[in-house]
Amino acid sequence: MTTLTRPAQNAEARPGERRRRFFGAPSGLWLWPMLGTLALAVSGINSPQLGTDELVTWNVGERSTGRILALVHNVDAVHAAYYLLMHEWMAVFGDSHTALRMPSALAMSGAAAFVALIGGRLFGRRAGLCGGMLFALIPVVSRFGQEARSYALVVLAATLATYVLLRALDRPGSPLRWAGYALCLAAVGLLHLVALTVLLGHLALVVLRFVRRERSGLWGFCLAVPAGAACVVPLVLLGRSQASRQLFWLPAPGVWGLVGIWPQVFASALCAGVVITLAALAWKEGRDGLVLCLAVALLPPLVLWAASHGDVSYFRFQYVMFTVPAWAVLAGAGLAAVTRPSWRPVAVGLAVLAVLVLPDQRTMRGAFQHDVPHGADYAGAARKIEKYYRPGDAVVYVRGAPWMLDQGVRYYLRRDLKLPEVFLAESAAENNELYPAYCAQPAKCLKGEGRIWVVVPGTGPDALDAVPVHQARALSAKYTTYGTERVSGLTVALLQRKP
Repeated sequence: MTTLTRPAQNAEARPGERRRRFFGAPSGLWLWPMLGTLALAVSGINSPQLGTDELVTWNVGERSTGRILALVHNVDAVHAAYYLLMHEWMAVFGDSHTALRMPSALAMSGAAAFVALIGGRLFGRRAGLCGGMLFALIPVVSRFGQEARSYALVVLAATLATYVLLRALDRPGSPLRWAGYALCLAAVGLLHLVALTVLLGHLALVVLRFVRRERSGLWGFCLAVPAGAACVVPLVLLGRSQASRQLFWLPAPGVWGLVGIWPQVFASALCAGVVITLAALAWKEGRDGLVLCLAVALLPPLVLWAASHGDVSYFRFQYVMFTVPAWAVLAGAGLAAVTRPSWRPVAVGLAVLAVLVLPDQRTMRGAFQHDVPHGADYAGAARKIEKYYRPGDAVVYVRGAPWMLDQGVRYYLRRDLKLPEVFLAESAAENNELYPAYCAQPAKCLKGEGRIWVVVPGTGPDALDAVPVHQARALSAKYTTYGTERVSGLTVALLQRKP
């Protein structure tokens, strides 16, 4: 008797079809999610002012390669690869809002394509397309697709690693595919060490297949993982020594943190509820897909939560954003299952979700939505200085975490407007740090400047009240306040030398 079998969903493309395919999948599967994600990511990309982390990216990206390497030896080693990448990117494309944020927009778009491809392999083309389009609509995808930071690239790298693993398991005897998987893991670790917890999900799939006696891919996996991990061992050692300094402010999470993190991960409580509900509807679909996606979605946050009760806490929603594609794949499978076979309810469901998350999408494009402390209007402060600037003016910025006043105002000032800082001993770049070094004796650092701008956080009655005591005394002895302007979250004062 002849047994009819359905062709495998992840079967390789026939030779005649390759021109219309990408990684063995028809272009219609991945192209629309990619374009939809890109359109949403670039929409309003210039609207928010640069946040604290983005200003760090800009400042470090401006430095020479040698200076960047010297910095990461002291701090922020986990972002070394991203800083070097942005250094080269800025050298070609400049440092406008769009230029700084475009790598993230492109990365999220690429991640959407791989969400669709993964969904297509695990649950069928319909589910893959649904998952890719759902991914595009999730607010956190647009939010961090507009952020000049590494998190979008981490999402792309982790999603690509998952897809390449599936292809390697399709042909477990191919050294080239396992080498590609090892390179993907290295990229994940170089972009963000915590994201290597995606391996927990990959391991779950390999173990499931091992239990089913599908053991041909076990050796490839066992060789590829150490090879990829070996590339990031130096970064692990250096990052571990810096962890307490960089993450000292993160509290150990309570039990509620395991629930409360999801609205942050999706950047919308409503969207989190919808996506997780749709994901639950996929429970009858393919076992491999369910095990892989649930393990990638749930195990990394659980492990990080447990690990965060030691000396250092790692429990931050940005660090587990790479789990969002797994949720999108499952949600796509659930949406496809409950709307089969018509495409009309799929379109209606996606349209409803788009309307539901519209307020979140609008909010995240506000001027101060990118982690700008206390709504500090750096651009407004820069405009005030430009309006009354005279050649020979100097400046005093009051810094301190989480403030990056010097970098924020300097970014929005005209590049031809030079304001020397009177109390600066070494710039942050010269100091091989994120923050500069100051004069030990402020009075001796004043060089007879006629006018000095003072930019401080807050909108108190006297700007000098927010200046460090020794600096304030040196300024008060020789200068008087000529005028004061206030913008959102900041005060800009102009001091004039006493007769």
